[in-house]
Amino acid sequence: MALMTGEQYIKSLEKMNTKVYVTGVLVEDFVNHPLIRPSINSIAATYDLAHIEEHKELMTAKSNITGEVVNRFCHLHQSTEDLKNKVKMQRLLGQKTASCFQRCVGMDAFNALFSTTFEIDEAHGTEYHERFKRYMKFVQDNDLVVDGAMTDPKGDRGLAPHQQADEDLYLHVVEQRADGIVVRGAKAHQTGAVNSHEHLIMPTIAMGEADKDYAVSFSIETDAKGIFMIYGRQSCDSRKLEGGSIDVGNPKFGGQEALVVFDDVFIPNERIYLNGEVEFAGMLVERFAGYHRQSYGGCKTGVGDALIGATALIAEYNGVARASHIKDKLIEMTHLNETLYACGIACSTEGTQMKAGNYMVNLLLANVCKQNITRFPYEISRLAEDIAGGLMVTMPGEADFNHPEIGAVCRKYFAGNASVPVENRQKVLRFIENLTLGSSAVGYRTESMHGAGSPQAQRIMISRQGNIQGKKQFVKDIVDIID
Repeated sequence: MALMTGEQYIKSLEKMNTKVYVTGVLVEDFVNHPLIRPSINSIAATYDLAHIEEHKELMTAKSNITGEVVNRFCHLHQSTEDLKNKVKMQRLLGQKTASCFQRCVGMDAFNALFSTTFEIDEAHGTEYHERFKRYMKFVQDNDLVVDGAMTDPKGDRGLAPHQQADEDLYLHVVEQRADGIVVRGAKAHQTGAVNSHEHLIMPTIAMGEADKDYAVSFSIETDAKGIFMIYGRQSCDSRKLEGGSIDVGNPKFGGQEALVVFDDVFIPNERIYLNGEVEFAGMLVERFAGYHRQSYGGCKTGVGDALIGATALIAEYNGVARASHIKDKLIEMTHLNETLYACGIACSTEGTQMKAGNYMVNLLLANVCKQNITRFPYEISRLAEDIAGGLMVTMPGEADFNHPEIGAVCRKYFAGNASVPVENRQKVLRFIENLTLGSSAVGYRTESMHGAGSPQAQRIMISRQGNIQGKKQFVKDIVDIID
């Protein structure tokens, strides 16, 4: 089964014994839970679009491992063209779902681990790379969703992993066995964790020798013994429990995050890709971060396209589309959005081949891309809120509009452009609210700030990659300064 459909993906989740708590309750049927199902629909779209002829070039690629056509989310980048197509695919999915489609972290983890394991083996004579290639074949053959899990709870940010008052605040090895390892700890803020078939674990920071037990990377089934998840709450998510669709904002799609807990989980040797080689933890983090910061130049611009479209619609529905200042604000939103996309394409175009054969983005430009993502979506959101008007956050609920007595009153007094049904105005206002303020925080606004690392993390990388010494030398050469 090289390419699943969305329906087949959903059926595959139903066969799993995934353990997840939602609002304090252990869920029996997570696939059909109203808080979770929209995020499953988003991933299903990544499968269905791969079967549509006009999207196949972006959604699929030829595997360098099997020679077969695979979903691009399971692919190892073989050229700068692959890197660019990744960004274009992500923009397409953002446009189609206006949400987080959750497979990017796994794809970025694949590519980071593929090159890093090659270089670990080169230095230590280990066999991690061949193990990982076999794992990639398994993932591609079965078209799996893999949760790329990097972020630990971290505890006191001023202390190293081994210095924490509670050693479990960073995931770590608690037992080394002949046939594998036993791990304990957690991964936090994990995008798509509940909806994934597998977890691919990586360290979260560069480490020293004292943190050797924390320098670990492995893959494991989502429903493996000892793993359970606690679903993250989102602003306004309880609206999904009310039975309607308009107040939700995005009636079909959504994103998700979870705390993934590892309670003494056994990992067999065949699934271990880093185990104590502390000097490679930082390399793995840096490479994953580079790929994931590139990703935001695609997904956030696709969602931005949807938000710009919604803003243009509400201007029309409010009767102000012809106002010059409205047109100018839409131009500014478009300018900011396309600047983000340009960074995603630029860092892809400037990518280079790694020792392992797959391609890496230009790290400086990828970090510039993500640094802009921490700013521009906030301005795009502000302009959307400006144009939408205060009704976006003061409008009565869907039940009021459908009420036998006060429904007519709501429809009378919340009408805008007379040629537009009031319900259409409701839908677009709630959609804008969802993207800028509401339950799509993991799909656009808040995640733009913290996803793929905090703003300061990108600034540190920009400092490292910015080559200030080289720029100083340019000037010395021009003005004839000889040290």
